[in-house]
Amino acid sequence: MRPCGVVYPNVFIWMQHADAEGRARRPMMDDSDISQGQGAYRRLLDEIRLGTLAQGARLRETELAERLGISRTPVREAIRQLEADGLVAHLPRSGAAIRRLDYAEVIELYEMRAVLEGTAARLAARAASEIELAELVALNADLAAAPAGLQAQERNRQFHRTLNEAARNRFLLKSISALQKTLLILGPTMLADPARAADAVAEHDVVLAALQRRDGIAAETAMRAHIEAALATRIRSLRSRDPAPEDNL
Repeated sequence: MRPCGVVYPNVFIWMQHADAEGRARRPMMDDSDISQGQGAYRRLLDEIRLGTLAQGARLRETELAERLGISRTPVREAIRQLEADGLVAHLPRSGAAIRRLDYAEVIELYEMRAVLEGTAARLAARAASEIELAELVALNADLAAAPAGLQAQERNRQFHRTLNEAARNRFLLKSISALQKTLLILGPTMLADPARAADAVAEHDVVLAALQRRDGIAAETAMRAHIEAALATRIRSLRSRDPAPEDNL
């Protein structure tokens, strides 16, 4: 008779790789895999934001592991995180790929951005400190001086992040962050166009004037108008590549 409480090697191995219902578990990752997975995740996020990984781009584990200089395990984990963020979809017979957004989704995303960031501007008019307001003025001046392209994009991102944080609402920030991750699929902002960059500075000035007056309604209205102008520019860009966008609406 076998002694109670003894776990035999083959049973132990099975328990390591199966859950209570007998389904296979993922292999356990060590600290190195987790750290590399986070690094790979951030690297892929940057490539999506910069447009290096465009909509529809396939994510092949072997190729990514070789390019990033890591094993396939952390790459697989990074892809899972991107999928959880809604940035990656699994296509039949193709595997993981960057999601494609249709015109309706783009419009819906910008509509929600206008709601959320408009609310942030209204709350910031009440809660922002004088130091934060001065920082926003300086950031917009930096945006005005920056060459169109990546520098302007970064200054614009800092401006919006600072304003959103000045709203002092953690739940609102969490919603904005989730939305911004999905917007990364669209690639670089429209600030590569010098005319759009100049318009963005002027639109920010209207928001700033309302914030300095502590006029929450005017700040929200100005921010919504700013986001709507960004959407109009984005739609013109998309239509230049697809002459019949109405088919997707």
